[in-house]
Amino acid sequence: MSVLTLDGLTVERGGRAVVKNVTITVPAGQVTALLGPNGAGKSSMVLAVGGVLRPRPGSVSMDGTELAGRRPEKIRAAGVAIVPEGRRLLSDLTVDDNLRVATYALSKQAATEGRARALELFPALEPRLNVPARSLSGGEQQMVVLAQALVSQPKYLLIDELSLGLAPVVVNRLVPVIRSAVDSGIGVLLIEQFATLALGLATSAYVMEGGVIRYSGTASELRDNPDLLQSAYLLRGSQPAAHPQPAQAQPARAQASGEDGGSHGRPAAGA
Repeated sequence: MSVLTLDGLTVERGGRAVVKNVTITVPAGQVTALLGPNGAGKSSMVLAVGGVLRPRPGSVSMDGTELAGRRPEKIRAAGVAIVPEGRRLLSDLTVDDNLRVATYALSKQAATEGRARALELFPALEPRLNVPARSLSGGEQQMVVLAQALVSQPKYLLIDELSLGLAPVVVNRLVPVIRSAVDSGIGVLLIEQFATLALGLATSAYVMEGGVIRYSGTASELRDNPDLLQSAYLLRGSQPAAHPQPAQAQPARAQASGEDGGSHGRPAAGA
């Protein structure tokens, strides 16, 4: 089975290790969830996998081919696409131009096929192709950044905070795209601060807190044992553990500000 492996990954920012000896396996054709609170190191890890930051030390390999240290465009060409947090688009360009920018390193045929596939997955973008990206709603912007990642028809897709700032009804329109990508054989690492959506899609799951993996196991185990997930979030300063014992403190309650509909709760598992 094809696999993307992060092995002993350490990432420094500002002279401080924010990701510490992280090991994660992402199989092809599955969703792997990476959960954790704000400041856990999830986004820094994603940027390291994508080549924006350099891991020191650590390995990022795909089917035995080392990717760590390569430039972002080389990593993307190898088959690993990143959807960074924050819906980063070229705001003055149209949707169509943003999609074209994402295909610049592809052959003409691959670019045409990738663009067609992206619009097949996101038909709502078709009538918005000539609209500047800055005029899109938050949900539409998320569709564009996902489409940008998928036009290269990657083998692996890392999505950082899919649901952040979006209303549940908008997130629910994105879920079938994730499922379709997985059904086509793409391995997805879904990075989320909030657990319900990710665990509803994932087969395996990790929890990162304080730059360290606090839990590694099945998504179903976390779904069925809320105390286990809670305890993994409350272990700052302790040693990493594959199966932490439940903590007694009450979990913090976080709310996201919703776009396309105001402030909302999180979507139900598997919605």
